Amino acid sequence: MSAPLVVSIPHRLGREEAVRRLKTGLGRAATSIPVMQVEEERWTGDSMNFRIRALGQIASGQVDVGDDQVRVEVVLPWLLQRFAEMAQATIKKRGQLLLTKDGGK
Repeated sequence: MSAPLVVSIPHRLGREEAVRRLKTGLGRAATSIPVMQVEEERWTGDSMNFRIRALGQIASGQVDVGDDQVRVEVVLPWLLQRFAEMAQATIKKRGQLLLTKDGGK
């Protein structure tokens, strides 16, 4: 098993607003990436476990929402490891858009 890909995204929304935006915005973000499909999204409090399918491979991870940052951890199968850097940049960019003051509207 490979080391997880970890992305921290700072925000100034507070935990409750960040969770609200993530719950409503993740589905929209996923549909904008044609090679990715969300297979499972399960929220427990301020954390979400998820499983996605990309290029025929399954990746799983967790999102933890804090008062001033969101931490995303994804375990990629070895076939998707070559896309790790691109995935990290995409997660960070889309997360920042979703978590900016005006981005969630």
